Amino acid sequence: MAGKLIAEIQQTKPFDLVEEEAVLNIARTAEVLVQSMAALLRPYELSHTQYNVLRILRGAGETGATCSEIGERMISHDPDITRLLDRLESRGLIARERSKEDRRVVVTRIAPEGLRLLSGIDEPLRNFLRGRLGGIGKQSLSALIDRLEEIRERIKGDLK
Repeated sequence: MAGKLIAEIQQTKPFDLVEEEAVLNIARTAEVLVQSMAALLRPYELSHTQYNVLRILRGAGETGATCSEIGERMISHDPDITRLLDRLESRGLIARERSKEDRRVVVTRIAPEGLRLLSGIDEPLRNFLRGRLGGIGKQSLSALIDRLEEIRERIKGDLK
């Protein structure tokens, strides 16, 4: 089964390293999933990143989150979180207010409209995920998750 990426990207020679082929397979698969997810979110007029922020804020509950807390929790880092939040706020999906304890801090919370939007996405997203990954099986998915987490940990260790 290995080696399909070479044909998919129309590469004319084999990879020098299996590690390179693995990294490119991870990147290609992530891109395919992100594009597929973008198609799912398009009718809701949300980008993948906006959806990620709304999920973070739903999880934060009434406490909300600061810009830096949102940035730390995002799957894909966005260098301009403020503009991203501006767009969500203009749609009435989030609300921001200055902290009463420290006026320099702005706390963002999900608005009722944002909660309604997410609840409408939850079931289609579950069906999307089951359709794309469900056939792999829970044991294989758990093994994949373990390997991906192991790779991230090794890379994080190198970055320190």
